[in-house]
Amino acid sequence: VFPYSVPEGKSGQQVVDQLQKQVELLGAIKAGNFLVDCETYMSSPNNATQRTVHILHNSEQPATCFSVLDTGTILVADLLYEDMMSKLTATMATKTGRDSFFSQRKGFKIESRGQRYEWGDFIIKIGSVSLQTNFKGILVEVEYCPCVVPNDCWGIIKEISQTLIGMVADSPPGALKNKMDSIFTPSDTIYQYLEHFNNFRKSAATTLQPNR
Repeated sequence: VFPYSVPEGKSGQQVVDQLQKQVELLGAIKAGNFLVDCETYMSSPNNATQRTVHILHNSEQPATCFSVLDTGTILVADLLYEDMMSKLTATMATKTGRDSFFSQRKGFKIESRGQRYEWGDFIIKIGSVSLQTNFKGILVEVEYCPCVVPNDCWGIIKEISQTLIGMVADSPPGALKNKMDSIFTPSDTIYQYLEHFNNFRKSAATTLQPNR
């Protein structure tokens, strides 16, 4: 998953349209839309150690919920996980008379959505990233389906990615650099999106800080 900068003087939609045209010129076929979204929860300030939990969904795994702790640990569960988490925190808060163990961070919902393409053994996704409905950037995902070990197929992924987005795909994504010889799983895709989502959030927070 790679970020793609929007050149000055162009809108995000113009750049997305341009990338889609490039993919279609390669012969890729539209195969529906996709969505990756993320909600963030913080533990109660009353807890000895405050923790962060990110809840993500990927339309590629529609029945799955990914829960990522700030330690890097990831839990892969079904969609009932969110309902169970909210019920447990609400029940515990009622019993103890204290705030819920976790509360949703307002204004932190972020997602990447857009067109999904199939091109031979490749799946290519071009997503517009929105933070609370405000456009923040573009993410391009390239997957080579026959291979599950990144090192074995990085050459061909790099070649295809650079054809679309240039030198931004010169090296593997940071979340994969230490896992290039491991079996790639859907959790690895989620880690990449979360890394980019957090970068977009930090950028938005910096922009909103008042000048001193």
